[in-house]
Amino acid sequence: MKFNKNLENIKTYEAGKPIELVVREFGIDPKDIVKLASNENPSGCSPKVVEAVGAILSKMALYPDDSMIKLKNALSVKMGVANENIIIGSGSDQVIEFLIHAKATHGSKILMNSITFAMYEIYAKHVGAEVIRTASQEHDMDEFYELYKQEKPEIIFICTPNNPTGDALDAQKIFEFLKKIDSDTLVVIDGAYMEYAIAKDAKKEIVVKELIEQFDNVIYLGTFSKAYGLGGMRVGYGVANAKIIKELYKLRPPFNITTLSLEAASVALEDEDFVKKSVTLNLQQMKRYEEFAKEQKIDIINSYTNFVTLCLNPNQNSSKISNLLLQKGMIVRDLSSYNMNAIRVTVGTEEQNSRFFGLVIQFL
Repeated sequence: MKFNKNLENIKTYEAGKPIELVVREFGIDPKDIVKLASNENPSGCSPKVVEAVGAILSKMALYPDDSMIKLKNALSVKMGVANENIIIGSGSDQVIEFLIHAKATHGSKILMNSITFAMYEIYAKHVGAEVIRTASQEHDMDEFYELYKQEKPEIIFICTPNNPTGDALDAQKIFEFLKKIDSDTLVVIDGAYMEYAIAKDAKKEIVVKELIEQFDNVIYLGTFSKAYGLGGMRVGYGVANAKIIKELYKLRPPFNITTLSLEAASVALEDEDFVKKSVTLNLQQMKRYEEFAKEQKIDIINSYTNFVTLCLNPNQNSSKISNLLLQKGMIVRDLSSYNMNAIRVTVGTEEQNSRFFGLVIQFL
C-alpha cells in the first residue's frame, strides 16, 4: 500500500510516558509513580472546574455547541478582542496544524528556532514544506531576521517561552522584530507558557489586543493545558485578525471540542485565584531546582515556564539517567531527540520535587 510521500521523513512525536505504561512495563504500584515529563499542573485544576464538569455529565450524549460562544465570550472579555478574532482548537497543536495547512504548500519555507516545539516541524512536513532553523539554542531575533531576509519563509514560529528549553523573549524585542516583517509572512507567537513567564518577569508579557491591532499577519496561541490544569481536556486557542481566523475556520472540523472541555475551559477562566496560586507554587519550587543544579554543578536554563531543563555534563548520559529514573517510577523527559544531553523536568509539588532530587542524585 502506498502512502503520502511526505510521511517518509516524519518521525512520530514522542509524548511523555503515561503512568499506565510504566505500571505495565515495570510492575510499579501507580501510587509510587511520579510523572514530571509532560508539564502538567501539579495542582490539578480548579475545584470549580471539577464541580462544573460534574454538573453537566448527562450532556455527554449531545453534540457540543459548535459556536463555542460561552468560551469565546470569556476569552473575548479577558483579552479585549472580538469573538471574530478567536478560534478554538483541540489543544493549540490543532491550531498550529490549521495554520500550516492554510498557509504552506509543498516547497514553502517555514522558519523556526533550532530547538523548539517538535510539532511545528511535523506539521510542516505534512505539506512537504522546507524547515529552516536558526543556529542558536535560544531565540536570537537578529538571527531570525537575517534568515527571514535570505529565505523569505511563508511562516515564522516564535515560541516564547520556548519548549523544551524554557527561555523567553521580552515582548519589546518581538514587537521590534514584527515591524520588519512583510505583511504576507505569517508569524505565529506560541505563548503556551505565558502565564508562568508573566509571573516571573512582566517584560515577557505579550498584550494580545495590542499585538493583533498592530500586526495583521500575526496570530497568538494560548492553551488551557498548563497553568489552568486542563491537559486532559485538550483546549487551545488562536487570536488574530478576522481574516486569518476566517481562513482557519475552513479547515476546522465540526465539533472539534467536547462539551465537557468547553465547560471546563470557560469555568477555568473565571478562577484566576487558582492560576495565581499555581504560578506562585511553581516559582517557589523552581528555586529548589536552581539550587540543586548549582550544588551538582549542572547547567540549568533560566526557565519562564513550569519546567526546568537540566543540561548534563559530558560524562552523564540523559537517556541512561532518564531510563534509570523511569525504573524507579520517576518519569522525566529525555531531550536526546532534540540533540541535547539534557532532561526536562516538570516542576511538581514539594513532595514530588524532593523525590526527584533524592533519586536523580544517585545517577549523576
